[in-house]
Amino acid sequence: MYELTLHEIRDKIKNKEVKIIDVVNDIYSRIDKVEPKIEAYVSFTKETAIKRANELQEKLDNGEDIGPLGGVPIAIKDNICIDGTKTTCSSKMLENFVAPYNATVINKLVEAGAIIIGKTNMDEFAMGSSTATSYFKNTKNPWNLERVPGGSSGGSAAVVSSDMAYASLGSDTGGSIRQPASYCSVVGMKPTYGTVSRFGLIAFASSLDQIGPFTKDVEDMAIMLNAITGKDKMDTTSVDIEYPDYTKALDKDIKGMTIGIPTKFLGEGLNQEVKQRFEEAIEVYKSLGANIKEIDLDYAKYALATYYIISTAEASSNLARFDGIKYGHRAEDFEDLIDLYKKSRTEGFGTEVKRRIMLGTYVLSSGYYDAYYKRAGQVRTLIIEDFKKAFKDVDVIALPTAPNVSFKFGEKTENPLEMYLEDIFTVPVNIAGLPALSIPCGFAETSKMPVGLQLIGNLFEEEKILSVAHAFEKNTEHHNMKPNI
Repeated sequence: MYELTLHEIRDKIKNKEVKIIDVVNDIYSRIDKVEPKIEAYVSFTKETAIKRANELQEKLDNGEDIGPLGGVPIAIKDNICIDGTKTTCSSKMLENFVAPYNATVINKLVEAGAIIIGKTNMDEFAMGSSTATSYFKNTKNPWNLERVPGGSSGGSAAVVSSDMAYASLGSDTGGSIRQPASYCSVVGMKPTYGTVSRFGLIAFASSLDQIGPFTKDVEDMAIMLNAITGKDKMDTTSVDIEYPDYTKALDKDIKGMTIGIPTKFLGEGLNQEVKQRFEEAIEVYKSLGANIKEIDLDYAKYALATYYIISTAEASSNLARFDGIKYGHRAEDFEDLIDLYKKSRTEGFGTEVKRRIMLGTYVLSSGYYDAYYKRAGQVRTLIIEDFKKAFKDVDVIALPTAPNVSFKFGEKTENPLEMYLEDIFTVPVNIAGLPALSIPCGFAETSKMPVGLQLIGNLFEEEKILSVAHAFEKNTEHHNMKPNI
């Protein structure tokens, strides 16, 4: 059963072809078999999952509605709070932190009938593009165990790719859903900033962070978005609009739609095989009657520098709360209060987190605020205007999700600048608050590793992205390919 998509298993449950407890047990037996190789989970909620499966089955047997996700096992990135469950951000700092409340997205999934089965591994505090900065373990890419699954939501991508969950939630600050989706050949979406509540997501960079799903196909993505979007009084940045039924967007004809290609942006650093798969994907769209238009995103080349100034500044501020006093790791041997702060943070945080805190503190310091942080804010406005101008002429924008396929452990992890360049095609979206989705579009011939196609929409135009993505999926077989594990 674990090989089925979310909508297939949900329909089998509703039609009483399978029992919910059997679905849950099937997933856990799959986990027992595959998890030792992949190492994508950091904790499990098996006891509560089994209890919930029995409760939902009873409701179903009594003729009650169990919701659009009724009985479906779903995994959660370990920076999203679940009441009474460890939420560690894959950091020593929060190794023993037990969340005292549910994130809004968890409440929404529960209301929709989902069963939470475990928490997934990630880059520490969501800082990284490899899931190799985790304090606990290195998650492997299901397509090649010597390669990274991407990051920071690598665990959430790997569990869906290896059939250890029907769907999962991740968070995306600069590509942390889309890049691992590309590396692991699954569908991953960063919704418009404000459409999904961030209440209960442990913050990295508050103006950039967004929770989003990983799924096996585009229909499953629409179902997951239906479940988690909506205004939330606990999150003042969540947007109060009428949210559509995203599943209705799936079968819209894309003939006559215009897809923009920022050709100048596809230059240096783009792997030739990735470029080839991207061009082949565009040919599929041409055959479906879509118009292809070259566009300019003049300021996109500054997005990476802008992102690393804004995100590190916000991280420096957000992570100041982890001081060894209120919660989190506390040093045992210290002389006074200042020494306690120093030692707790030194012991609790890993190298990448320390690097970003130091960068952020630097760009916010009195002598450099105007030169860096203020200017980054101004460039952010120019990037937003760039996209606004582009969307006057096109319906969606297409780019490769990442400039390369998944790399081997140790290849780029020792060189932070090279690692940061993996986010070049994804960060402009977060800076502008736009929605974007990554779908599988083939494999590189040399490495046999997956390649992702990124589709970017205008604010609140997830429906357009889903219809364009679904059209591609219906006319290709890439999403049906499975890793041999």
